[in-house]
Parts: sequence; C-alpha cells; structure tokens
Amino acid sequence: MICNCFGALNCCKGKGEPAGQPHEQVIATTRFSYNSLRSATGDFHPSSKIGGGGYGVVYRGVLRNGTQVAIKSLSVQSKQGTREFMTEIDMISNIRHPNLVELIGCCVEDSHRILVYEFLENNSLASTLLGSKRKYVALDWPKRAAICLGTASGLGFLHEEAKPNIVHRDIKASNILLDENFSPKIGDFGLAKLFPDNVTHVSTRVAGTVGYLAPEYALLGQLTKKADVYSFGIVMLEIISGTSSSKAAFEENLLVLVEWAWKLKAENRLLEIVDPELTEYDENEVYRFLVVALFCTQAAAQHRPTMKQVLEMLSKEVHLNEKALTEPGIYRWHSSGKRGSLDETSSSQAQGL
Repeated sequence: MICNCFGALNCCKGKGEPAGQPHEQVIATTRFSYNSLRSATGDFHPSSKIGGGGYGVVYRGVLRNGTQVAIKSLSVQSKQGTREFMTEIDMISNIRHPNLVELIGCCVEDSHRILVYEFLENNSLASTLLGSKRKYVALDWPKRAAICLGTASGLGFLHEEAKPNIVHRDIKASNILLDENFSPKIGDFGLAKLFPDNVTHVSTRVAGTVGYLAPEYALLGQLTKKADVYSFGIVMLEIISGTSSSKAAFEENLLVLVEWAWKLKAENRLLEIVDPELTEYDENEVYRFLVVALFCTQAAAQHRPTMKQVLEMLSKEVHLNEKALTEPGIYRWHSSGKRGSLDETSSSQAQGL
C-alpha cells in the first residue's frame, strides 16, 4: 500500500496542475476543514502551542467529539515542500506500530497544510528530559531503558517490517514523543525515505539535524539504514547522560557528547557519563546500553549493527565483543554554514564507507 502511495506521490504534479498542489488521490486519510481545526485550537491561540520548529508550529487541540489531538500547522515559509508533506501523510497513514505516532487526519485547503496526530501527554523526549527545568520530568532508569527499547523497536519496524522499508532520516530527541506512561513513539516523517527491497543505499540531499547526522551521510549524501542507527546511538547517549548532544561540550577541547563517551570508555570511566539525577540503576545494564550506543555510532557504517541486532543487544544478556568496537564518526558543521568534515581521529575509519 505504501508503495502505491509513493508512486502517486512521485506523480502528484499532473499535466495542467499548478506546481506545489498536492494530488487529491494521494491523501487516503481523514480530511478536516481548516475552520474545524481553527475551532479545535481556539483560532490557533498561542496558549495552545506545544511545540514548533523549522516546519511550523504544533498546537494542542480538541475535536468536536472531545478527542485531544496534536495539530501540526506548517508555515507558509516552511522548508517542508509539498513532496515532504505528502510523504509524511503517506508514511504515517499506512503503517501502525505501538512506537510510531498515529496520524488521525490532515487538512489541505488553499495554502493551509496541516497534520492532525494523536495527542501525547508528555510531549517530546527533548522537552521532558533535555529541556528547561520548568518542563523537566525526573525519569528513573527503568523508564529510560524502556524509552531506548521502544524507540529501537519502532525504528526496527520501519527498517525491516514496513513494506517498502523506511529510513526516517531525522531521529532525534525532539522527534521521540512520550505518552502518559512515558512510552516512546517516533514522530515527524517529513524527511523519511522509502527503500525498496533491492535498494541498499540512495544518494540524496542531506537533511536532518546537526548533532545527529551520520558522517557518511552528512559528507557524501549517501543514505542507508545505518544513518538512522547512528542517530539512534546519539539519542541513547542523551537519554543516559541527560545531556543534549547539540548543546553540551566537554573539557577544554569542547568535545561533543559521543566524543566524550568514547574518551571515558577508553579511560575505563564510561559510567561517569550517567546523568547525576539517576541515583539508582543496574550498573551492568547501563554500561551495556552505553556500549551499544557506541557500537551504533562507529565511523564506518558497515561496522554498525542493524536495528534488529540493536534490539537484541539491548533486550538480552548477549555478549558484546568490545574489542571489535571502533571509534565513533564525528561530523562537524562549520560556523560559516558550509559542510564540515570528520574529525582527524575518525576520518581514516570513514574512508571505507
């Protein structure tokens, strides 16, 4: 079903159609009128705002039947074009998994492009764990471990079970949403790519978030499932350390989070990265999760495990061959806005990508 929708997506600009107008047949989900969504959000009142980013603003709303929803209104100046918008609709409306956000419907009316999602009570991982003290929620180790496992399960489903397979391309803390029980659900499929069974990689424009980008993808535009694996490894380090990979810097050399983890591992001090707010946890289990995160962030994509393997490594007491672990890939973005480079300690390992 996804394949058929994707075919329609590629052909959505028919003869005589204005550029950027979505094709009517592509949308196979509940349609909402713009006025009904205005009513649901109090005319998109600022007090209803629960999030936002480069693509627009997310509001909390209540439908006429009383259902609470999250309403993602894309700005007119949004970086997300028609293709990305239609991709997000197709992706999420045709797949179901406990760890993927459910799309309830959409609005495509005049210049308005709006997505209506299930409402998740605890917002995003970025807001709950890594955000301001005002929104911070103390998460114990069992909850953090469950978030790692649930996210891995959802991502594994996209990579292995969805047909065709899906690469998300933007796995990060702000796209991991949490329900009332702090169970994780992966959201925001605007950048996702479909991978037919006979395709191992695609070359594409680089999209995503600095701090989570796999180096081979950021530098070469070569996208594989292992780019998501790298991003997931970064998210795991954030969950365990309680530190944002895009904000924190360590020591005088301003090491990024994954560099800091690698340094501590080399000095047999890896558990020092654990969030000070975590006072009770199984040291062996936390250590294993950290090592898995480092396996996910290795410089050479072929050295990284698949998400199925990651889930097994996290779920079972399997032996982890730490001697096979190689240095992480570090991508640096130049302040000039130009593409950066791998750091010198990891560049040699990335040559085989």
